[in-house]
Amino acid sequence: MTTALRSTLRSTIEAAFADRSLLAQPEVQEAIREVIARLDRGELRVATPPSEPDGEWITNAWVKSAILLYFGIQPMQKIEVGPFEYHDKVPLKRNLDSAKVRVVPPGVVRHGAFLEPGALVMPGYVNIGAYVGSGTMVDTWATVGSCAQIGRDCHLSGGVGIGGVLEPPQAQPVIVEDGAFIGSRAILVEGVRVGREAVIGAGVTLTASTVIVDVSGNEPVESKGFVPPQSVVIPGVRAKKFPAGEYGVPCALIIGKRTASTDRKVSLNAALRDFGVAV
Repeated sequence: MTTALRSTLRSTIEAAFADRSLLAQPEVQEAIREVIARLDRGELRVATPPSEPDGEWITNAWVKSAILLYFGIQPMQKIEVGPFEYHDKVPLKRNLDSAKVRVVPPGVVRHGAFLEPGALVMPGYVNIGAYVGSGTMVDTWATVGSCAQIGRDCHLSGGVGIGGVLEPPQAQPVIVEDGAFIGSRAILVEGVRVGREAVIGAGVTLTASTVIVDVSGNEPVESKGFVPPQSVVIPGVRAKKFPAGEYGVPCALIIGKRTASTDRKVSLNAALRDFGVAV
């Protein structure tokens, strides 16, 4: 996409987001659909990856705004897939064969989501605005929420919940970087970022306010919202005092780092056994 076209689309979207009466104009609707089409082809992304390995992602708020506006201009329509019938505003992604991706029935990928060649979706779900890298598996009943950015060679195990982040438009989406392994029934929401090659244990819940405690050293180190690269994370509980007494509150524990001898495609069980964690 040329810089000039990107600038024109952005200014049109931002004007329409500020003044919804502009949605009646055909050229505005065309611009919105053009953004969604380019998201679908991977020519635009909701968030731009850093140019350096440990750099920051940049959220493209105007692209998220276009998704929100798309819901406003799209009519409801009947969608038939074999014996199944749906009634929705967003069509399903098409031409999966030419895109060289595999989607196993009844997996669902919505128009406006992009899958790199070699991505695999089992009977899971990928929402509009999401990006899924090559070699990544979205396993059975795993969900990739709206605008989530999933890197290459990742494994989202069965039942993983990657939350969508649409509003406010400037909010960072959930990001899972290259080579990460997300264990069964883990939940990542509210713009959490998982660094490259990290291992998230089964049942871990990470929100923007979840305390992440690195217990691999002599003293605990607390953080929120970001799992450093190659970290191995398991569910934890910490004591917190309330007026009614002291209770255990969920947290996440970083128990170590993946070693050089641990292959990126190793099973979660093997990675956890490296640190003596019962599985």
